[in-house]
Amino acid sequence: MSSEDTMEKAPMAEAAVPSAITGKGLSTASNVEEIMTFLTADELQGRDSGSEGIEMAAEYIETVFKNNNIKPYFDDYRDELSNFDNAFNVVGYLEGTDDKLKKEFIIIGAHYDHIGIIEPKNGDAIANGANDNASGTTTVLELARYFGNTGNNKRSIIFALFSAEEKGLLGSKHLAKRLKAANLNLYTMLNFEMTGVPLVGKDYLMYVTGFEESNLAGVCNMYVGRNMIGYLPKAKEFNLFQRSDNYPFYNEFKVPCQTFSTFDFTNFDHYHQVGDEVGLMNFDHMAKVVNRSIPMIESIANSLTKMIALN
Repeated sequence: MSSEDTMEKAPMAEAAVPSAITGKGLSTASNVEEIMTFLTADELQGRDSGSEGIEMAAEYIETVFKNNNIKPYFDDYRDELSNFDNAFNVVGYLEGTDDKLKKEFIIIGAHYDHIGIIEPKNGDAIANGANDNASGTTTVLELARYFGNTGNNKRSIIFALFSAEEKGLLGSKHLAKRLKAANLNLYTMLNFEMTGVPLVGKDYLMYVTGFEESNLAGVCNMYVGRNMIGYLPKAKEFNLFQRSDNYPFYNEFKVPCQTFSTFDFTNFDHYHQVGDEVGLMNFDHMAKVVNRSIPMIESIANSLTKMIALN
């Protein structure tokens, strides 16, 4: 979630981008672990926007897209920001299979940047950003892998990984304006943020920000036949609807654009701290988030009518 704090950067270490995940099938804890381990490595220096570290993350994302039949939405995968120097979103595209419905779009997004080098604690100054937001990035990459290899989406899907979220939602603001200017026919935008650890004491898997803004939660629960998406009062109290990358798309398109999360202010104590490390993440939980989101997204992509609407 967004912060505008910046600190002096440490020297960049050398590291090669590994072979990215590919293949058909549902998500697994091992897939999740592989992605998370790379995105949170010290060599990426906390993925600060405009840094060499986030460049490595972008190359990895591009490789996942290429390996899994996700094409560039623009001329290439990189969408250079107009509002922040040396930063870019990574934007992939999976065309829909239905001649009519493919003209309607779903955006599945997350921010892949974090806050970089911060005040040291116990000798560690790298904010690796596992939960915030390597977890959401991993969710999007696993969804891209699944849909890219199944090709069963009647509507077209844009997979967008945003930069400069931590600078004030700048990546998503830029892309939302660009797509609106191009008259994109957006049905809904589904954003994933802080999905690395499970909710505690809840009878649902995730909550959505802006629960009252639309019927998204109810429609998703109907599609999957279970109480998967719930209401978190603290999300309203802290106005999370306006604090993540869904909000610029809502502002531009005035359609349901909401964030899915499993961070409830009680189940994770390392927000924007060096302790946000991969070892605290629950990979089985993260794979469950992906796998239970798949039938939800399939139904959104393939329904003959637009069931999701603003209240």
